[in-house]
Formats: sequence, C-alpha cells, structure tokens
Amino acid sequence: MTKILLVEDNDEIRENTAEILEMANYQIATASNGKEGYEVALKEEPDLIICDIMMPVLDGYGLLHLINKNNILKSIPFIFLTAKTERGDFRKGMEMGADDYITKPFTDIELLNAIESRLQKARIQSERAASAKNLDDFFEEIKNEDALEKLTDSKIMNRYKKKQRVYAEGNHPHSLYYLSAGKIRTYKINELGKELTISLFNAGDFFGYNALLENSVYKETAETLEESEINVIGREDFEILINNNKKVAQKFIKLLAHNVSEKEEQLLNLAYNSLRKRVADAILSLSKKYKKEESADFTIHISREDLAHIAGTTTESLIRTLSDFRNEKLIEAEAGYVKVLNEKKLLDMLN
Repeated sequence: MTKILLVEDNDEIRENTAEILEMANYQIATASNGKEGYEVALKEEPDLIICDIMMPVLDGYGLLHLINKNNILKSIPFIFLTAKTERGDFRKGMEMGADDYITKPFTDIELLNAIESRLQKARIQSERAASAKNLDDFFEEIKNEDALEKLTDSKIMNRYKKKQRVYAEGNHPHSLYYLSAGKIRTYKINELGKELTISLFNAGDFFGYNALLENSVYKETAETLEESEINVIGREDFEILINNNKKVAQKFIKLLAHNVSEKEEQLLNLAYNSLRKRVADAILSLSKKYKKEESADFTIHISREDLAHIAGTTTESLIRTLSDFRNEKLIEAEAGYVKVLNEKKLLDMLN
C-alpha cells in the first residue's frame, strides 16, 4: 500500500486531510512540525510527502532541505501544502526542489489528483531507471560484437500519451521497440468490431519483433495503457545484430517460444472457461505482469473497457462480474481501478 507522510501543525487540517487520504486507500503517517516530520520520514521512508510551510520548530523549507541532503529520502516526491500564495513563496519552494504546491483551501479532488500525478511520475522515473539498466545489461552481454555500437547509437527515445497507438495492424514494420517505462497492450479487432487484447508488456520488454522476424506486416495493433517511454531501434540495425550474434538470436527465439505458449493458453481459456473464470484470469494476468515484487497486494488503474478486452467479454458483462467479485470480497473495484483482496480464491475459482 502506498505510504504518505503528512506534516501539518494545524490539528484539524491534519486530521481531516489524513482521513481523506485513508479513504482513498493510502497508508498515512503524520507529524506536527518539520523536525518530527524528518524523524518520521527516516523511520517510515514514505512514497510521498505532503508538508505545510509555516510550522513551529522547523518549517517546511527546513524539512525539504533536510530531505534533499539525505540520499535515501531525496527522491521522494514532495508537495507543499500552504495558505501562502505569493509568487515569491511559490518560486522558493520549487527552486528548492518541491514537486508541487497546493494552496489552502483545497478540494478533495485537487489533493488526490496532485498526489496521483506525482506518484505516477515517480513510478515512470523508477521504471525508466530499472529498464534502462536491463537494456544496458543486455547490450553488455554482447558488447564484443561489431554491430553493437551501431545498434546502441541508433536508439531513439519516444514519449507516448495514454491510449496512444504505437503501430497498427496491417502496417509494415520499421523498428524494434523496447519499453523503457509504462505499459503497452497489443490487440486485434474482428470483422464484427469485437476487440481482444493479445499481449501485455511491462517496462523492460521488447515488442513488435514478430513482424520483423517474419518479414511480414503487423498482425496486431499496439497502444499504451498509460504514459510510456519507448526506445526505438532501427530495423536494419536489428537485422544485422540478430543475423550476426548468436546470443541475440537465442534471446528472441525464446521470446517467440514463450509467446506461442501464452497464445495457446489464452485460446484454451477463451474456448472453455466460464465468464467468471475468464475475468478472474484477466485480473491475475495483470497481477502477474505488473505487480511489484516488494508489494504485498496488487492494484492497477485500468478502464473497464480495457479489462473487458483482456478477458474477452463485453464491458457490461465485465462490470456485472466485477460487482459479484466485490460482493464476495475478492477485489475492490472503484473509479477505474481494481485491487486484489484474495488472490488465492481468484486462482482457485471453479470453471
């Protein structure tokens, strides 16, 4: 569960704000001044800090200064919460490294939107760093090949918005894609307009290579599920490398074999599983793909339409099934997100 540290000297504001955040499924730690806030931050290592500016003992600027000097804490998103609206105060906070600035009075939606925005950016930065290391490690394995230098020089980073298309079914491929941050899905649409999600990709995955290896057009469309960053590697550079490097060829043979196994299982599930089983499997497939190793539970922000496409059903049928799962305490499902409460029961669900 995402942990937030709230530092506010006004008891009423602190208690009311903490209650709002707890209702939004955040774990809350509180402090009444900057000194106490720093001590709590060291102990709890929160995912985000919300802090008032004008406080006794140590003000918000002082706390931010201490946070920035600590190597463990300095990457934590920091939001100032204050009644001071003068431009000079705003600039001072941002110049010191604050990530956002919310002025009192504020609405619940303003607060929650600011938090979600900063957490999302922090997740993307974390994924970018991890996947960049994975890509570098991959290149390090084959560093002695002549084609490597050309390939690494050809990498281009593109940024995509949520629900933006990366490539379309029927088009000819020109590049290999590597997902640096974000989430991608590939899907197909039949003659009747019914859409089915084929594959899901996470930060650190290559995609779009099937058409390159087959020397054919794309058999599916790829689009982002959230804001994403994608490395683009030219087709010619990829072909030179895969034709001249045994390790690279083996890697993509394994990826293709894994894809075949996944598609076989997906076809069997669609053909023989009940609606409840398909929806449960769709949620579990998202958990398997996107759950962080260190997390005790799994929550994903996804539209009902996208989840229906993964489960191979209509949006209306999906909504009814999610409602049943929620009543059975298997999941939480509100406002575009799904949280798994009982993974074992979802796994053991009868067909």
